[in-house]
Amino acid sequence: MRVYTDERMLLHDAGAAQPERPARLKCMLDRLQSEPLPGVQLHGTRLAEWAEIERVHDADYVQKIQSLSGQVASLDWDTNIAEHSVPAARLAAGAGLEAVDAILSGEILRAFAWVRPPGHHAERDRAMGYCIFNNIAIAAEHALQHDDIERVLIVDWDVHHGNGTAHIFDERADVLVFNCHQSPLYPGTGRADERGSGPGEGFTINVPLAAGCGDQEYEAAFLEHLLPAAAAFRPQLVLISAGFDAHERDPLGSMQVTDAGFARLAGLVLDIANQHAQGRVLAMLEGGYDLEGLAGGVWATMGVLREG
Repeated sequence: MRVYTDERMLLHDAGAAQPERPARLKCMLDRLQSEPLPGVQLHGTRLAEWAEIERVHDADYVQKIQSLSGQVASLDWDTNIAEHSVPAARLAAGAGLEAVDAILSGEILRAFAWVRPPGHHAERDRAMGYCIFNNIAIAAEHALQHDDIERVLIVDWDVHHGNGTAHIFDERADVLVFNCHQSPLYPGTGRADERGSGPGEGFTINVPLAAGCGDQEYEAAFLEHLLPAAAAFRPQLVLISAGFDAHERDPLGSMQVTDAGFARLAGLVLDIANQHAQGRVLAMLEGGYDLEGLAGGVWATMGVLREG
C-alpha cells in the first residue's frame, strides 16, 4: 500500500485561527517515521495540471485561483490562502491523479493520499470549508478517463456533508456518491431526500445522523444503505473521502466514532471493493482536527486497507 503525500503541503498555512493547519499532516508524517507500518511506502505526488482541474471546476474559477498564486487572500469566510497555498492545492489534487494511475495500471491495489488542503466542500465554481479544489472529484473524473472504468463509487464518512462532491456529480449516473454525516451541521446540505437529479437521480445517497452517534450507528448506516446500493451499482473503483472529524475526540463534530469504528467502516468499504472493483481503493484525507484522533483514525483505516 502506498501513501501519497508531499511535505510542500505543509507550507499551506491559512493562519493560526484555522483548524486546518500544517500540524495535521506533520503529526502523521512524524508517526509514520517513528512507527513504520509494514508494507506501507511513502510516495511523492505532482502538481495537477490546470486542465485536469478544469475537468470538474469552472475555467473562470480555476483562472482566479491561478492568478492568486503567491498571494494572501480570502476565498470564503472560512477559506484563506497564503503564499504557498495554490501549489499545495495542486499537489493535493495531483496526489489523487498519481494514485489513480498507479492503481488502474495494476502497479498497486490500494493507496491513501495524505493531502491538504482538503477538498470535498469545494464547489464547481468556488472554494468552501477550507477546500480549494475538490480532490476526490478530480480523482474520480480522472479515473473515468481510463477506457476500462465506467463506474466509480465515492464514500464520504467525514462528519460534514461533502456538498461539493455531491453537487459536482449531481446529474451523473457514472459516479455513486454516498455521504454519512452529522446533521444538523455545516454546511447544512445532505438531506436524505437529496438523491441527485436528471440522469443522476438515485446516484446520490445521504445518510444524516444525529449528534452523538458512534460506531454502531455508522456501521448500521453502511450496512443498510451503502452495501445494497454498491451491490446494484457494481463500482469498478472505490474512493473514500476519509475525514476523521467524526472521531470521539474531534472538536468540530459531536460524534463518537472510535479508531475501531473507522477500521470497521474501512473493512466494509474494502469488502465492496473486493467484490466489485478488484480490490481497488483510494482514500483521500478530508477533515479531522484533533491530532491524536486524526492519526488514530488514519492508522486504523490503513491497517485494514494494507492487509485486505
